[in-house]
Amino acid sequence: MRSLLLTGIAAGLLVCASPAFAQPRFGQADELEEFIQAVASRHDFEAAELRRLLEQAEPRQDIIDAISNPAERLPWHRYRPIFLRSERIEHGVAFWNKHADLLQRISAEYGVPPEILVAIVGVETFYGRYKGRHRVLDALATLGFNYPPRAEFFRRELEQFLLLVREEGLDPLQLTGSYAGAMGMPQFIPSSYRNYAADGDGDGRRDLFNSTADILASVANYFRRHHWETGGPIAVPAKVRGSSWREVGDADLKPQRRLSELRAAGVLPQATVAGDPVARLLTLEAADGDEHWVTFNNFYVITRYNHSPLYAMAVFQLAEEIKRQRSR
Repeated sequence: MRSLLLTGIAAGLLVCASPAFAQPRFGQADELEEFIQAVASRHDFEAAELRRLLEQAEPRQDIIDAISNPAERLPWHRYRPIFLRSERIEHGVAFWNKHADLLQRISAEYGVPPEILVAIVGVETFYGRYKGRHRVLDALATLGFNYPPRAEFFRRELEQFLLLVREEGLDPLQLTGSYAGAMGMPQFIPSSYRNYAADGDGDGRRDLFNSTADILASVANYFRRHHWETGGPIAVPAKVRGSSWREVGDADLKPQRRLSELRAAGVLPQATVAGDPVARLLTLEAADGDEHWVTFNNFYVITRYNHSPLYAMAVFQLAEEIKRQRSR
């Protein structure tokens, strides 16, 4: 069996083990024990060791409260000001200036514009200032067993987390992040960390907490792996006329129609777009009425980072504003 024990935490794991928790704090009776046995069997862990670790997880009601009321439920006119603020823009320009050579290298290697990389870490953690205060172990155990709407997803992420800390030599009791278990400056959930994190500084490790090169390369790699189109459009504002445009406003975030089809339905892009790319009409709730945009494949790629058009639009607009301010 492969050990999960890591240097510096072994003493903290040496607590009394039992076949099952006397008073289940996570899920129904035996659910956590079934999870432990399954993970141990699939990945060559010691079940007793997993049990000792998970006995130290704490159920957190504040985590359930947070995920039950995400900012993405806000209307656009209330969501946008959270991220499109002068301080976040100014710090984005400063971050870009500080890491200009690194951003240029990574952008050239992966094909993702530097302003998008800067905006992602700006939206996620204010360029590393706010990486989250919840223990990742607590967040994933709480959501995996005490939050039925997404329990299956978060149990998978808890399993990924156990594999991640073993592979990367991380301390499972010390890592902190968001209420959803996302970690580091780019806020990768465990499965994303394992699958998309990149070694940007060539030291043989993938450190999303302390290495700016690894962080930016990992975001760029995530976008490339999700089919970012180098030089492709992201979004352009639009106007609508007539009534047919309502029939082309698909619910699916992935663009399905050609731009010419949107134009024929009365959707008028307010910027030049080359060719006839696949596109989608996005309608946002502004303070004084609906706001219309035509979005493209690269906008959809941003939503693979966070499955919300509000999030993707905030990233896009922050990126554009940072780029504009820096070019002055």
